[in-house]
Amino acid sequence: MLKLFKVIAILEGISYLALFSNMLFIKHNNPELYHQLLYPIGMTHGVLFVAYVILAIILKIELSWPTKKFVIIGVASILPFGTFYVEKKYL
Repeated sequence: MLKLFKVIAILEGISYLALFSNMLFIKHNNPELYHQLLYPIGMTHGVLFVAYVILAIILKIELSWPTKKFVIIGVASILPFGTFYVEKKYL
C-alpha cells in the first residue's frame, strides 16, 4: 500500500505542475489549446488528488502515523512540489 501511495504522490505532483503550466503558459499563448487541455488535465489531477488524500487516511490508520506527520503529508498535497518533498523525506 505504501508503494502505491508513493506512485500516487509522484503522479499527483506531476499533474499539479501540468495544470499550473497549462494555466500560466499556454493560456496566454494559445487560448484554444488551453481550453482543450484544461478538462483532461484538471480531471486527472482531481482524481489523483482524491486518491492521494484517501490513501493518506488509510495509511495513517494502518501504519499509525503521528498526527504531525499526517498533517504535513496532507498540506503537501496543496503545495507545488510538496508531494515530491513528502515522498522523499517522509516515505
